[in-house]
Amino acid sequence: MTNSPPGFRTRGAMSRRDMLKLGAALGVSASVLQACGSNGDPAELGSEDLKGKSVDMTVLGIAGWPPSALAAGLGNQGFATQAKSDGGYTASFKLTEAPFAQLFQKAATSLATRSQEYNIMISDSQWLGAFAQPKWILPLNDVIEKYPSLDIEWYSDIVSTGYMYYPEGSSNVYGLPQEGDVQVMFVRKDLLENPKEKAAYKAKHGKDLPQTFEDFEKLSWTDYESVLEFFTRPQQDLYGTSLQYSKEYDFFTCFFYPFLFSNGGDIWDAESRNVQGILNTDENAAQLEAFVRMQRYQAPGSNQVGIAEQADLFTEGRLFSCLQWAAMGPAMIPEEMKNDVLVVPPPAFDVGGELKRIYTLGGQPWVLNAFNDAAHQQVAIDYMEYWYQPETQLDFARQGGNPCDARTLNSEGFDGIQPWFRAYKYMLKDGRTRDFWHDPNYANMLSNQQEAFTAYATGQVQDPKVALDYAAYKQQEILFDAGQTKTKPSGSAPSLA
Repeated sequence: MTNSPPGFRTRGAMSRRDMLKLGAALGVSASVLQACGSNGDPAELGSEDLKGKSVDMTVLGIAGWPPSALAAGLGNQGFATQAKSDGGYTASFKLTEAPFAQLFQKAATSLATRSQEYNIMISDSQWLGAFAQPKWILPLNDVIEKYPSLDIEWYSDIVSTGYMYYPEGSSNVYGLPQEGDVQVMFVRKDLLENPKEKAAYKAKHGKDLPQTFEDFEKLSWTDYESVLEFFTRPQQDLYGTSLQYSKEYDFFTCFFYPFLFSNGGDIWDAESRNVQGILNTDENAAQLEAFVRMQRYQAPGSNQVGIAEQADLFTEGRLFSCLQWAAMGPAMIPEEMKNDVLVVPPPAFDVGGELKRIYTLGGQPWVLNAFNDAAHQQVAIDYMEYWYQPETQLDFARQGGNPCDARTLNSEGFDGIQPWFRAYKYMLKDGRTRDFWHDPNYANMLSNQQEAFTAYATGQVQDPKVALDYAAYKQQEILFDAGQTKTKPSGSAPSLA
């Protein structure tokens, strides 16, 4: 496109990408793999002028996830207007959704056929490897170099390492942050500030209930247990807190990892890709036991609780507090509860007298389909430029999204836009949040781990070390079979029966 206005600059050609056969680790059926041929190479970016044309875009997002809905909404609002006025073309956006547990398979099955069914996808960060290795998604280093507006100063390093790079430790960009997310704690302020509750707690424990953000910032899980116990009142159908123990997708894993990470544990060696002897230590087993023990302060059926169930429990008034994703803020704080909820950092862990917080990173990056034709790829990049404009990011924030760029998060008044933004920024700082496994074998590694962890939580397995031994063996086997490590799994996997 020549004589393009700012934000819609002239495009140059991008190199074509060859498709690799999908490995069995991705879990895509053989019939889908057979559909992959040598034809259908991705079109070169910038090969045509869009002026006067209409382009229909499809975004694949997460069902029931507010930030995903905003992706198409903003596309059909501000971006469509800008594309028409600045680019001279018409763009429309349709959102196709799938639940977290089915989203990867939905995307992978389509991409394996070299389809541009989904032009832009909202991916979990851990899927970058599975999408990048077979060259299904567009590498973005050249795109960022060509479009300086996408060379963005992020709020912290975890944003780029978590949402953008594959392999780990490289600077190869495959994703751009769509929604930042961290674990925060939602607290019933109306209960916390109730004079009768405050007096009863002080009479029982000889200390005050925490009242402010700063009070919770100094709080360890050990200290917080007295608060959880105080507000756990089964006879009133009120419980101290909620965490996620569901076997679905990564729910259990993401909520257990803070106990492990904060206490100095690890899950693998990212360089050697070895798991055994790292995940299945006695120290990590003790933390798994501690995490499961927290169910004593939670509502019946806690083993089945995931993201949506937590929101229901909290908004129904059955919880005093809830450890939850910041992205769930709009669902956790409906209009009628806005004056009754305080959002704070989750408790720290007392490690040798030092308070440690290393919680799990949530959130999702955008990824662009490598098989888009030239018109759709051009619109996709135009949309990325629009998405990161200051006005768009502030609009996203006002509607409940979590931006990641330093300019927006450090802007005057940002903390007051949403009740959870101060805690979100606090936990997004480097050292307080960590991601895991940007590996093509993610899906199989996670499935085995979720099976093992929940087997212990439900009492199917009595010893937490057995659960970790099982997960470590299976993951070592997966990585060895995939050629990711030279170390065969040692011994055999213990039974979870």
